[in-house]
Amino acid sequence: MTEIIWSFDSIDALFFSTSRALCTPFAVFVQIQGCVICLLLAAGWAGAAYVRNREIRQMKKCMKEGNDFPFLSHDIHDLEHSKQVQLPGVTVVMPLKGFGEHNLHNWRTQLTSLYGGPLEFLFVVDSTEDPAYHAVSRLLLDFKDDVDARIVVAGPSTTCSQKIHNQLVGVEKMHKGSKYVLFLDDDVRLHPGSVGALTAEMEKNPEIFIQTGYPLDLPSGSLGSYCIYEYHMPCSMGFATGGRTFFLWGGCMMMHADDFRTDKHGVVSELRDGGYSDDMTLAAIAGAHKRLITSPPVAVFPHPLASDLTFARYWNYLRKQTFVLESYTTNINWIMNRALFSVHCYLSWGFVSPYIMAIFHLAAALRFHLKDNLPEESVLNPKGLILVGCLVICTGIELLSMWNLTRIEVRLCNMLSPEAPPLSLSAYNWCLVFVAMVVDNFLYPISAIRSHFSQSINWSGIRYHLRNGKIHKIERTMEKGKKFSDLAAKRLYGRKGAQSKISILGSLSRSLAHWRQPKKYDV
Repeated sequence: MTEIIWSFDSIDALFFSTSRALCTPFAVFVQIQGCVICLLLAAGWAGAAYVRNREIRQMKKCMKEGNDFPFLSHDIHDLEHSKQVQLPGVTVVMPLKGFGEHNLHNWRTQLTSLYGGPLEFLFVVDSTEDPAYHAVSRLLLDFKDDVDARIVVAGPSTTCSQKIHNQLVGVEKMHKGSKYVLFLDDDVRLHPGSVGALTAEMEKNPEIFIQTGYPLDLPSGSLGSYCIYEYHMPCSMGFATGGRTFFLWGGCMMMHADDFRTDKHGVVSELRDGGYSDDMTLAAIAGAHKRLITSPPVAVFPHPLASDLTFARYWNYLRKQTFVLESYTTNINWIMNRALFSVHCYLSWGFVSPYIMAIFHLAAALRFHLKDNLPEESVLNPKGLILVGCLVICTGIELLSMWNLTRIEVRLCNMLSPEAPPLSLSAYNWCLVFVAMVVDNFLYPISAIRSHFSQSINWSGIRYHLRNGKIHKIERTMEKGKKFSDLAAKRLYGRKGAQSKISILGSLSRSLAHWRQPKKYDV
């Protein structure tokens, strides 16, 4: 019994001594730094919310002025037939791998785009054994002659990632009359006017090198899905600029088709010769040649996460995200990646540390107020609780700002896709969002350090090895690897996709698209 009492006294002494130690100038600096990080994130999200909300106000103003289709164009006269027939040709290239629960709906939103100019869709797979091949084949039978769409079999990659290989093969197969090429991931859920909005910006400013957008994650309820949502949210402020940005998301990239035909700035050769990440490589090229990357305010896309997204799949996704920092094209690009690596790791643990310190402050305070007989050395420093109070306030402001940005982006997505079932903010669990913030920021440096020392990654059953920032070895282990991808529960191989059902909404959207404008190139 005496030993038990002594052990409790030891725990009390540990709490009090640790709490006092965490009130030293350096520890106070770390905790104040955590509060500052929270406030900076809140300010960034507030700025992003302002840009997105400005677009909502503009759309509402257009509706008051008699434009019933502001989700297609702010100027109703741009929808006249005389203007639509002058629109440039666009080829949409979608590199596919596997087939998941949300893919069919995502592909339908892409095929039923209400773009008035020539529009071509290329679904690119590595082989006919890919489950995506069978699923897309059945989907295209539903549309038949309504859209200009086909499947391209690219074969296995040998010098770059499979995604980049599929993209480059798609570019080679695109129509010679296409002025722009739009790269989309298979998890992008487009709005009816997305292609038109991106094209309009390219036509307005020919100096644009790449146009991009960003996803709005819709968590499925698991901690892993909330960790992915939290991982993407800090980056979202870099895409909600309403114009110029230095960020690039590979899930949505519109570029000049001639840049690929002429290999301008080495876009083809840099991607083909050892490229691992399409967006990081193209962003590095844009930076090296001082080319413009923009992100229009309407380029935010709903991104539903898998209903059974486990924590292990989140960890695999995080590993792939941190691994991209190990790829680079030039020495300057390497320096920037190292700087981003260091800053992100520092800020991540700088964000988490104050919460760990707060646990000791709160534990010491509870023991102090609940226990009568305390040793004389058990003195509670009031600074600890003051720091905890500041952290709670700053965290509340941060979560409120994140909630506000998510609320506005949900509203914007609903306005941009009026025919779709409305998204709802009520599905978000903000307690899990807070837990995910701490967990994700704690794990990021661990994943980044592991990626740095491993120099290899398994991506959809293919292991890539890097040397000097480029892929130098590819091992295909699909027969041994996992059967599902990380985010969308996609079956990667070994099973054909399920037969799809034609919804009334999809049929109506397809009919409207066919009625409004020509979808095919005239040959």
